[in-house]
Amino acid sequence: MGRVTSLVSGSMTITERTLDGPHGDLRVRLYEPAPGVERVAGLVWAHGGGFVHGDLDMAEGDWVARRLAEAGVAVVSVDYALVPAIDRDAPDVRISSEGVRFPAPSEELAFAFAWAVEDSGLGVAPGRWSIGGASAGGNLAAGASLRLRDAGRHPRSVVLAYPVAHHELPPHSAELAAKVAAIPGGSFPPASVKAMNDNYLGHTDGPDSPYAFPGGQDLRGVAPTFIVTSEHDGLRSSGEAYASELAAAGTDVLLVREDGTWHGHLNQPDSVGAARSIARIIAWLTIDALVGTAHELPYDPPHHTEGAAER
Repeated sequence: MGRVTSLVSGSMTITERTLDGPHGDLRVRLYEPAPGVERVAGLVWAHGGGFVHGDLDMAEGDWVARRLAEAGVAVVSVDYALVPAIDRDAPDVRISSEGVRFPAPSEELAFAFAWAVEDSGLGVAPGRWSIGGASAGGNLAAGASLRLRDAGRHPRSVVLAYPVAHHELPPHSAELAAKVAAIPGGSFPPASVKAMNDNYLGHTDGPDSPYAFPGGQDLRGVAPTFIVTSEHDGLRSSGEAYASELAAAGTDVLLVREDGTWHGHLNQPDSVGAARSIARIIAWLTIDALVGTAHELPYDPPHHTEGAAER
């Protein structure tokens, strides 16, 4: 399916493929553990960047995938479509519906997961694949986990790093508010977060689909989820609230706040915080005792449409 380009062969094999995705060409980068290294798990991964920036080469994409492959985790890193950039902090920011918008990136990530499990040939058992992402990529992974649940596909788990789970930022605790106030220039003011998220939707009317922002939605039956947040990060309130919502819905969830870090700390591979977080992610993906099960709860998937047709 699509084009194949071999990039690196050494301690691991890195290959790029262009898939026939749901919205045209979809580039993915495959990181395979070295020959002789058991492929204990697989992860479909999405980098962050506020829905408008980021690529497969950023540390949050490439460094994370390389470290996981060294530990025996095959990774499919997804170059999902980006929406047009805006100045989300501008007082008169204009939200347009033109260009790429939801649900395209969300559908691409769910498509990549199905491809990884069924057609990638990476030698990972179907039940060993997880889906995950960082920041805006964490939003896509969380939304895709609901898509997969409703389609009867069940990832082993979901991995989220400092995710954007809610359309509007949940209130900060007093502890978090004090830390955010101490950051020069602040960190993700609520109005800025809403503008970023409206830009992803392409309108200011709020989400019409639970897959756009899974925070506050029906989360019953979602796969076990690991969430790592950054300590000094305005978006931490979203990750913490989402963890609480998952637990209330009966999902097994592990939440870790990485002390001494700021938003996007996986983009700082030489930092202590990034090293701790990648070790936690590796453990979650490779040690079965850390992960619960996708509990079977009564759940009737909703019937809805998406995109322009739903409004």
